[in-house]
Amino acid sequence: MPIRRRISDFKPLFTNLAQTSHYEVRFGGVGPLGGPLMAYLSRKGISQRFIFEDAGLLCFNASLPTSSLATAEITGNFMGITEKFAHTRQYSVISLEFYVDKNYNALKFMESWMEFIASGSNNPIGSSLAPIGQNRKDYISRMQYPEYYKSDRTTITKFDRDYNREIEYTFIGLFPSAMSSIPVSYSSSEILKMSVNFEYDRYIAGKSLSLNEIVGNNNNNQINNNNNQLNNNNQRVVYRTGSYLGESGVRGTIPNQGSVLPTILNN
Repeated sequence: MPIRRRISDFKPLFTNLAQTSHYEVRFGGVGPLGGPLMAYLSRKGISQRFIFEDAGLLCFNASLPTSSLATAEITGNFMGITEKFAHTRQYSVISLEFYVDKNYNALKFMESWMEFIASGSNNPIGSSLAPIGQNRKDYISRMQYPEYYKSDRTTITKFDRDYNREIEYTFIGLFPSAMSSIPVSYSSSEILKMSVNFEYDRYIAGKSLSLNEIVGNNNNNQINNNNNQLNNNNQRVVYRTGSYLGESGVRGTIPNQGSVLPTILNN
């Protein structure tokens, strides 16, 4: 029998629902997309500042990543019973839609990224072969090594108007795999848009920086209140031990148990 509930019981729940229009896309995160790729994009006139600051802002339509579990059907453990077991986690392709700026940097960014992936003929990295220009009839397409063109720090952050809560997705091994056709017409002018599909190896749900691992809020974990306290200056202090690798590549050590590591997070 259903329980009778008053409107005041569930009103706080339905007046605090997440909205779709607040999110942020960042390419490269805190690090570059990769040395050879960035050098190639630089030759095309695509600056690092545009990639890290502006490209994500031009993304007007995005989708949060999802995954599924591939299963296998097993018989024989119990007579007459068929069981299913998960054996592989599969990740869905994400599609991002972008506004194209008047300098066409967004379009050239994606075109050049995909061009670099297949540029092994005219851009042989670590090879003694002479480059073959694309205007030559004997031009061939040869794929670069994945370590050169994949991005491990691209993120999508979903937040809401109060900026108090968020969920972050970090993509490992991301690269563009397909661009949809971009229609142009002599009819009434509209904003030029493009849609790009991205493949990736996997994603991390939640914050994934080494600082988040120190604080304890990585991978959507909640900070342990027993190990974290606020000092008199309303600054969170962390009581943890161990070592960590900073984002600059410098290894640091967390103070011993009982000492404090101040000014990690302001309250």
